[in-house]
Amino acid sequence: MKIEDAIARFVDYIAFERRMAKGTVKNYTADLHDLALLAAKYGINDVEEVDSKLIREWQMQHMDCGEKPGTVKRRIASVSSWIHYLQRIGIIDSDIMAKVTVPKQPKHLPVFFKESETEHLYDEGLFGNDFQGRQDRLMLRMLYETGIRRSELAGLKEQSADLGALTLKVLGKRNKERIIPIEIELAHNISEHIALKRETMGECEWMFVNRKGQQISTDQVYQRVRKYMSQLSNADRISPHVFRHSFATHILKEGGDLRAIQELLGHESLSTTEIYTHVTREHLKEVYLTAHPRGKRNNK
Repeated sequence: MKIEDAIARFVDYIAFERRMAKGTVKNYTADLHDLALLAAKYGINDVEEVDSKLIREWQMQHMDCGEKPGTVKRRIASVSSWIHYLQRIGIIDSDIMAKVTVPKQPKHLPVFFKESETEHLYDEGLFGNDFQGRQDRLMLRMLYETGIRRSELAGLKEQSADLGALTLKVLGKRNKERIIPIEIELAHNISEHIALKRETMGECEWMFVNRKGQQISTDQVYQRVRKYMSQLSNADRISPHVFRHSFATHILKEGGDLRAIQELLGHESLSTTEIYTHVTREHLKEVYLTAHPRGKRNNK
């Protein structure tokens, strides 16, 4: 099978059968076409001719160009998924990825907002009192109080909120649903928002809308978070995902159960959630060194 045909077949599989996110499909497609360019340079046109030596050279080219280990790792993951798919459908019969070593990525602790910063989300004067300002306030509060991703927030519909049961139904990665509890004040705010949205923008199934009354985009969610949190926080990074880190970190600091946080965040593996235990340890160490008399003395 020609490499380009094998790529097209795989892209159809992940887009329509696996129903992966558009951004993921775009990255996989770009990575595989990039590998195909190198293969063509060496006169390799059939997928059966692709071997570990070609993939290692492709990997080294990107590393030599100064790409970050995380980006190279993502590229290798794209190729690995493609190769394993071709094995599964019988196009190739050997695991060439076994001889490809993935570059190690330095571990960085998640950035999170301080509780003193997120408290200002509840200040009356921060947001405007018009529909846009009140919607922005609810969006930021919901990101912080539920830990949902910005794509999940943008995908919320009016029916996603069960205000009687005080729950929020979220459609996460790979179309996996999860139920998140919400507190009564947030439920009241959602009810008020839906009523105001209908009055201001007309009927629309989406929970959050743009100025045209259509579903809000993930880019617009990002912009709203940047607008307000840039005023409130000195965090190294400001984005909707930092609210997700803040949600998990603040719950854990208050003694929350790690497995419960895993369920709330929709992590498939507990090891993904465990990174927040390192965050809280580092925070406790920082508090000790800056606040405890002995810590301050030894830190001089």
